[in-house]
Amino acid sequence: MPEPRESIVEEVEELPGAVGGATRVGRTVRRPTGPWTPAVHELLTFLHDNDLRGVPALHGFDDQGREVLEHVEGRGVPVDREVVLDTVLEEAVTWLRDFHDVVEGFRPSGSRVWRGAGEVELGDGEVICHHDPGAYNWIIQSGHFVAMIDWDMAGPGQAIDDLAFMAWTALPLYREIPVADVVRRLDILVDAYGEWGPMTVLDAVVRRMSTAADRIEAGQARGDVGFLNLGRLGEPQRTRDRVEAFRARLPEIEAAL
Repeated sequence: MPEPRESIVEEVEELPGAVGGATRVGRTVRRPTGPWTPAVHELLTFLHDNDLRGVPALHGFDDQGREVLEHVEGRGVPVDREVVLDTVLEEAVTWLRDFHDVVEGFRPSGSRVWRGAGEVELGDGEVICHHDPGAYNWIIQSGHFVAMIDWDMAGPGQAIDDLAFMAWTALPLYREIPVADVVRRLDILVDAYGEWGPMTVLDAVVRRMSTAADRIEAGQARGDVGFLNLGRLGEPQRTRDRVEAFRARLPEIEAAL
């Protein structure tokens, strides 16, 4: 006898996110594709082949043309309401360093199309960055960082770009918290990554987040639906306003270092 219909239909759930378009189907996540998708899939395959932990497995495409990725069990981080534990911050930054060490070996010949950069070749001194490693793209399981999701913004850049972006949302620097907490958590971040000092990271944050606002604006001008969805949140002006507020707080932070 056939099973009742409700027992064989896969669970479908629209997943939260400002860019939109991600849907959970059973134990997979389905996402819209774009001209950048082949390059991102090439990157994800390389990372899996080189045993980088914390990257969702790639399962091709579904009959609607959406990419199919592993659904990583755990929870996301509501960054406007939660500051992640120091231990989770350290774990995420350690993962970021592991990612950058592995991705140094990813040197595709010729140009690739990336969502934020268009068709470009990887330049000297560049690596492929995640470019959106904000805490809202972390998966937390039993109080530990276990995965980084949403790889569609990946593209060429400097490794410090990713670290600065992570500091922006995970310390966090985009909103005001006690200066003593900023200094303590900035020390955790630079110690876990092991490359640059706190002043270098703070300088990079202003540059990286100003670039983020410019990329959102450019994406909106191109008609990229994901970037247009960010307009509902007031982007890119919201980020520009937050960068200016951070600039105003910088002297106090630097004096406390």
